[in-house]
Amino acid sequence: MKKTQAPATKMVHAKIYGDGTNWTVHSGVLKRKYAGNPGVTRLFEVVAEKLPYASLPAVRKHMKQNNLRAQGVYIAHDSMGSPRYVGRGKIFNRLEARKSAQALELAYFSFYVIAEARHEREIETLLIRAAGPLLEFNTKKKRIGIAPGNVRDYEAGTRFYERHYKKGRST
Repeated sequence: MKKTQAPATKMVHAKIYGDGTNWTVHSGVLKRKYAGNPGVTRLFEVVAEKLPYASLPAVRKHMKQNNLRAQGVYIAHDSMGSPRYVGRGKIFNRLEARKSAQALELAYFSFYVIAEARHEREIETLLIRAAGPLLEFNTKKKRIGIAPGNVRDYEAGTRFYERHYKKGRST
C-alpha cells in the first residue's frame, strides 16, 4: 500500500506587508517534515492566495529581491473572495492592469509560479473552466453551461476523452 505524502512544515521568514489594522503578509518556504524522496519535483515554485491588493507592491519587491520568477498564473478576486479573472503572464503587471480596469470590484489576488513554465497555459485553462460563470471579466476560454471547451487548449501529447452529440433521430 502506498503511503500518503507527509505534510510539509511551514517556515516563515519575514513579514513583508502590514496595513496596520487587518492584514499582514508573510513570506516563507515549505520544508519536508521527513527526509523522504528528494527527487520529487514540485508543481509550484511560489504560491500566494487571496492576498490584499494593497500588498501587491511589497510582494513584487520581495520577489525581485529574492530573484524569484514573476511569471505564472494569477487570479483576481472580489471582496467576497470569489474569482473574477484568471490569466497568465507577467504576474504583477497583469494584476495591476486588472485592478486599474476594475478598481472597485477587486480586493484580493492569488498567483502561482509554475515550476515548469510550459504548463502555465494548461493550468490557466483548467482554472478558467473550473470557475466558469464566476469569471465576469474573462471572455476567452470561459464556458457557461454544458458546452465543453476545446481539448486543443491543452499541450500536445495529452490524452483526452471527449463527448460528441449523437446527431439524428434516437432509436
